[in-house]
Amino acid sequence: MGSLSFLQLHYLPLNSSATIRTPCYGSVFLLPTTTRNYKCFAQQQPGHHQTPPKIQKQRQMSKKLDADTKDGIDPVGFLPKYGITDKAFAFFLRERYKALKDLREALFNRGLLAPELACGFETMGMHRNMHHRVDFLEWAPGARYCSLVGDFNGWSPTENSAREGHLGHDDYGYWFIILEDKLRDGEEPDEVYFQQYNYIDDYDKGDSGVTVEEAFRRANDEYWEPGEDRFIKSRYELASKLYEQLFGPNGPQTDEELEEIPEPEIRYKAWKEQHQDNPPSTPSYDVIVNDGDDDGGDDFYFNVATDPAWREKIRNKKPPIAYWLETRKGRKAWLKKYYPGIPHGSKYRVYFNTPDGPLERVPAWATYVVHETPGTQSFAVHWEPPPESAYKWRHKSPSKPKSLRIYECHVGISGKSPRVATFNEFTDSVLLHVKETGYNAIQLIGVVEHKDYFTVGYRVTNFFAVSSRFGTPDDFKRLVDAAHGLGLLVFLDIVHSYAAADEMIGLPFFDGSNDCYFHPGKRGQHKHWGTRMFKYGDHDVLHFLISNLNWWMVEYKVDGFYFHSLSSMMYTHNGFATFTGDIQEFCNQYVDKDALLYLISANEILHVLNPNVVTIAEDVTLYPGLCEPASQGGLGFDYFVNLSASELWLSFLVTVPDHEWSMSKIVSTLVGNKNMADKMLLYAENHNQSISRGQSFAEILFGSSDTEESCLRGCALHKMIRLITFTIGGPAYLNFMGNEFGHPKRVEFPMPSNNFSYEFANRRWQLLEDEFHFKLFSFDKDMMKLDSDEKVLQRGRLSDVHHVDDASMVICYLRGPLVFIFNFHPTNSYEGYLVGVDEAGEYKLILNSDDPIYGGQGLISENQYIQKAAIRKSDGKRYCLELPLPRRTAQVYKLSRIHRI
Repeated sequence: MGSLSFLQLHYLPLNSSATIRTPCYGSVFLLPTTTRNYKCFAQQQPGHHQTPPKIQKQRQMSKKLDADTKDGIDPVGFLPKYGITDKAFAFFLRERYKALKDLREALFNRGLLAPELACGFETMGMHRNMHHRVDFLEWAPGARYCSLVGDFNGWSPTENSAREGHLGHDDYGYWFIILEDKLRDGEEPDEVYFQQYNYIDDYDKGDSGVTVEEAFRRANDEYWEPGEDRFIKSRYELASKLYEQLFGPNGPQTDEELEEIPEPEIRYKAWKEQHQDNPPSTPSYDVIVNDGDDDGGDDFYFNVATDPAWREKIRNKKPPIAYWLETRKGRKAWLKKYYPGIPHGSKYRVYFNTPDGPLERVPAWATYVVHETPGTQSFAVHWEPPPESAYKWRHKSPSKPKSLRIYECHVGISGKSPRVATFNEFTDSVLLHVKETGYNAIQLIGVVEHKDYFTVGYRVTNFFAVSSRFGTPDDFKRLVDAAHGLGLLVFLDIVHSYAAADEMIGLPFFDGSNDCYFHPGKRGQHKHWGTRMFKYGDHDVLHFLISNLNWWMVEYKVDGFYFHSLSSMMYTHNGFATFTGDIQEFCNQYVDKDALLYLISANEILHVLNPNVVTIAEDVTLYPGLCEPASQGGLGFDYFVNLSASELWLSFLVTVPDHEWSMSKIVSTLVGNKNMADKMLLYAENHNQSISRGQSFAEILFGSSDTEESCLRGCALHKMIRLITFTIGGPAYLNFMGNEFGHPKRVEFPMPSNNFSYEFANRRWQLLEDEFHFKLFSFDKDMMKLDSDEKVLQRGRLSDVHHVDDASMVICYLRGPLVFIFNFHPTNSYEGYLVGVDEAGEYKLILNSDDPIYGGQGLISENQYIQKAAIRKSDGKRYCLELPLPRRTAQVYKLSRIHRI
């Protein structure tokens, strides 16, 4: 959680019951509410002191997130766009908006503005402190005692524990532990307790040689004018003089002798009158008091008026920070005097004493976790490499493109060999392939730490750690940096909809209680997957999850998130109920309003902290307003996934004969909701079709083909399905690793049912050397190039699908100057098929799925590559084209010359 500095405390209004987190360990405390209201109008003076930049930034950010600003906020603003008139759903949105305002106010009262809510990783977990120590902060409200155990202290549960009382444990359940660095033999402690060490920037400079006494003397000589440091040198002189002014030279010595002290205002006025003939002794400011307001209230107003010359003199004074920084010693000086209390690479766990007995857990905010052999407990690893060996970023993130061509990857199965591949292997081989193919983003699944490899990474155990089976945190940074250097965005498939139920390494029963991070009872259990459901209404859980999102962006510079299985979290039935499409299903008692508030808050904060972030929603129910701004009643995502497309293709390929395919159903499914089409992400198949005993489309189409006809059919449909899915819908498209060249085998992770075999847990990249698969790859590559050159996905909110004929099994649509035409008929070819176009002119064939270079038969001759539009109405258009359409082929024509008629 965030902390407020003492400078920030100075600017808190005295009439507020403000919540303060102490800088030392993040506890949240309440300032007592005063009995009198104060309203300061010093800002009306031309010389009022300025609000610190950090406070200004926080206030601006909070104002930007405040739904009560005059920015056209309408909690039901998107309903007319969708044609929704249901009053119950409108009422639900308004009530949700009120709950969102209440949540923001409650978080503000906890001291959790947007920066603090999203930057918990700056204080939580293990962090190096400049005062030659390491600080550890953990949230475990159900624990009675907390300590760190590891190989650095012989796994002792008593050597490094939290202090007694509020210095080590606060009322919100946060535990603070200090690991002091240890003096080397023969070294003396620092002269001052506040001695700081710069462990990073000055690691090669060592000690500057300037003593603290010398630096302070030089600072005083520069900062103080003659006589101004009088009370610094004589610490008690000021207090004694004030005492003498108040009570005289023979003032009271005990409480009994102390008489009633007049009000400060009376004493101030009397003192002013006494010294009115001695101006030099009067202060350079005055206080103008107005007790009570015009309407009879009891508010206390005061203005502070200052002397302009004195004010300018004070404002021009700069604190001697340079001398203070000069006392900070470098890394070499630290290494000479100390050795770390917890060295880099140390294994550790957090130890709790709970009502049910002692527990050892992997810290919830651990950034690197290693799994031991089966039957032994996992542990966290303290990752603090020396600056000279830590990874240094070389590339900036690419700018966000207007259309996304996403390449979905799993690092572990990205190698050729039957074993777990690594981050470095992926960086050195797969990234170059992605760039060559023409995609502009990669989406990584299974990167966040998970204990069981066969879960594909969807049962997360440690949310702030990269999976150690693939490499170190620095290895992952190298991967992201290399992707950015190639112009590729990096998205993470993030799982905040549930968590692994593993108690030894994950979050369940973390502090011995059942309701720390998750709902208790049945509400906290996923009804079908055996995972745990987060308690999204808890402020500390929100703090954990939103900080987790920001952590991946700050620490690893990822560019966006694919939110997995939102229906699992948005409904108490986990999305497994039957949906009829009734709007009441989105606002009934089964909707988890807290989960919706979390998604709204996460999207808002992420987009404020990083305007270029991309968030993608995977929701099978297509909740209304997924991609609408929160100010208009939406959830704030940038894209949503049309999951129906892959289900349609799989159903057609497996259960429907080729001649019974419905063109109308294909179009209606791929186009989806027209109101949301400009935010739609489509894919023909992702990892779901290949993983865990599923079948990729390639395996279905030609995995067991034994005749030339079956191979031609499989190859043709593979290309046509991908091309129409890519070009008919919204501005985003996704493809799973290997499917671009027709990977013929499924993916099966090692598990007990296959005797932990890695036979199918890889990708057969060597197939690119095979002529058949290389032709499929070439078609996919030219599809990507088509969008890169012609901006296909950016053209309009929707394709103009003007020709859909179920009898002839032909689909035709326009996107700008491009004409896309598909003939799905298994037997019928057409010599001069008539389709309408908007412009008269010449249309050139620029992509043909039947081209021999893509594995086709080449049935369209070169003299047919240019077609001229005729003046004849067709499909509601003024002009038409007569095109050759071989069976099971698709063509793309481009308007190359316009004829004025």
